[in-house]
Amino acid sequence: MLAQLEISTWHWTGFILCVLFFLALDLGVFHRKAHVVKFKEAIAWTTLWVTLSFCFGLFIAPAMAEGWTKQETTEFVTGYIIELSLSMDNVFVIALIFTYFRVPPQYQHRVLFWGILGALVMRGVMIAAGAALIQRFSWTLYLFGAFLVFTGIKMLIVRDDGVHPEKNPVLRLTRKFFPVSNEFEGQKFTTQRQGRLALTPLALVLLMVETTDLIFALDSIPAIFAVTKKPFIVFTSNVFAILGLRSLYFVLAGMIEYFRYLKVGLSVVLIFVGVKMLLDPHDGPPKWFQLDIPVNLSLIVVGGIILASIVVSVAVKQREQKLAARKRSSGG
Repeated sequence: MLAQLEISTWHWTGFILCVLFFLALDLGVFHRKAHVVKFKEAIAWTTLWVTLSFCFGLFIAPAMAEGWTKQETTEFVTGYIIELSLSMDNVFVIALIFTYFRVPPQYQHRVLFWGILGALVMRGVMIAAGAALIQRFSWTLYLFGAFLVFTGIKMLIVRDDGVHPEKNPVLRLTRKFFPVSNEFEGQKFTTQRQGRLALTPLALVLLMVETTDLIFALDSIPAIFAVTKKPFIVFTSNVFAILGLRSLYFVLAGMIEYFRYLKVGLSVVLIFVGVKMLLDPHDGPPKWFQLDIPVNLSLIVVGGIILASIVVSVAVKQREQKLAARKRSSGG
């Protein structure tokens, strides 16, 4: 009989303290001064976070947590890939926000840092609430599954019409209580205006990023519950995906046109995990309605969908570039 996974308070505390240490090191040492994050630097940080993520799932967690088996490792890797893939769509929305507010490149990392720190807190609360809800009312998994299928279909058929800060209720409420300066003041989120505390445009950008992540979390967190119900795996895979989001932004933001079909792939992923959640054996439906989709198969399907959408996107873009080059050379 397999040993049951045992996660103690020390595991949670140790993991959170390590995350806080790395974040403090990031902001206090490597990015203490505002600067433009170049592509090579972003690639290096992305590689580091991806490597740390897989090292945690393959080596660190099995060594520190009693009862951690290959099943938990597969669940972590699958959950991490789902969360990282869904966060890529978030990257493109953040790029639109930065463009709309004309955020100088040297200040973008600071916004992402504090935005992601807030995202970690929000997601931690949502994961705890979701896990408690599922444990008490297992039938809520059907609601999550139906929601994911609906969201995936909606992503396929509804066109994204861009960023509209004027429609954001959080920004509208903030403007009612705080004056907002017209110009950026370095990396500052607050300033003084006629003797009163005022927000800078950078603070509005931060609020926009936070609310955007909250919306994306409503999709991504239910999606990972289709893979595992273990809160520690759900939380750690989420955290690693979010930590890599900052550097991933600087890698992908300038290549949006190479990922035009990624949204289609993410839609199919959401539909797949939603269907998996609806069919997974648990309390509720009759046995003929149940189908146990192994986590190993889920990992292959999700990875294949994301890879296929990226390959098709790059292939189409390269074909368009070749056609444009031929047209220019022929004088057309």
